[in-house]
Amino acid sequence: MAKETPLRAAVVHEARRAPTLPVTSAEKANLIIHYYRGEIGRMISWRDRIDRSSNWAITVVAGLLSVSLSTPTSHHGVVLFAMLLISLFLLIEARRYRFFDVYRARVRQLERYYFAQALCPDDELNPDWAAAIAKSLRQPTFLISYREALFRRIRRNYCWMYMILLLAWSLKISTPKLLPDQPRADLVHSLAQLVHNAALGAVPGWAVLTVVGFWHAGILYAALHREPDEGEFAHGEVHV
Repeated sequence: MAKETPLRAAVVHEARRAPTLPVTSAEKANLIIHYYRGEIGRMISWRDRIDRSSNWAITVVAGLLSVSLSTPTSHHGVVLFAMLLISLFLLIEARRYRFFDVYRARVRQLERYYFAQALCPDDELNPDWAAAIAKSLRQPTFLISYREALFRRIRRNYCWMYMILLLAWSLKISTPKLLPDQPRADLVHSLAQLVHNAALGAVPGWAVLTVVGFWHAGILYAALHREPDEGEFAHGEVHV
């Protein structure tokens, strides 16, 4: 192997050097602008993923409801299956939202403490805003828990889907003419008949009603529960 010459060693060393950091104010401003555009791109990408899972959930709800309510031969379990499917989409969306929230927080730091301050200086400037972004870049961590992400997505979108499915399921089991092998009556006439209609295979109707009731009570709690406003949520929820 040929011996490395001092000139070649110097060239290799020069190539391995870290990029020169910005020094002048113009270089720093240019860096921040390009960094802001990059973070906006990542935030939009995760926002699109969140919207995509919501659109899938809406499509599933619309499709399975049309199947369930269009004919009496369709079992009410189709609506329960739709609840399970949108629960899966909810779990996926909550995970995506946690990633989106990281990039959203960085963008909001730049908008609030740099661009807004450049356009109209304010006395509330936080001197540590840049340090918070640098810490997030060096050690990226989620800013909210999985539970909080679930609650936010339920409050924004999924509570309405669950409510529609619950109403459709209630209509299905309380209207005999929408069920197979049942009399052509408009409504059930007793609680026992309602429990009988709610049965799902070998699972008794009272067990199905109990599970559905507790599940939607949890959805209602998540939709109404709000954590104390902190961080950017204390200044508006436009980016959520």
